[in-house]
Amino acid sequence: MAVRVVRLGSARLQGEGLRIGTVRRPPRGVRKSEYAARNYYDLWLPALAPSAEAVTQALSARLDIEWKRFVRRYRREMSEPSALALLSLLAALSHQTNFSVGCYCADESRCHRSVLRELLGEHGALVLPTP
Repeated sequence: MAVRVVRLGSARLQGEGLRIGTVRRPPRGVRKSEYAARNYYDLWLPALAPSAEAVTQALSARLDIEWKRFVRRYRREMSEPSALALLSLLAALSHQTNFSVGCYCADESRCHRSVLRELLGEHGALVLPTP
């Protein structure tokens, strides 16, 4: 049992389990009824997405120092009680079942999901490495 961190819209891996979208907005131009069939997500959990302001900050980060500012901001957002409760819940679930969390970004190293991977691990989740 474990959690995978994936790119939403990518092909599902065998045994991946429920796919959770940790994004601020649903995919554009896709009907809600098609999200799962098109490998976006089965469940939308925007509470683990960065705020709209933080997303703007991340998208404009060109230098490492700018990216680090985004990371600090996102970590601060994820230190709120409601986000901490969700991280703890997902960490506990990772010991019971397979599931995945993800975002649309092509490059995980410049995506909030890289930070989410770290946060889940810090909360005791069993996180699988990127394939």
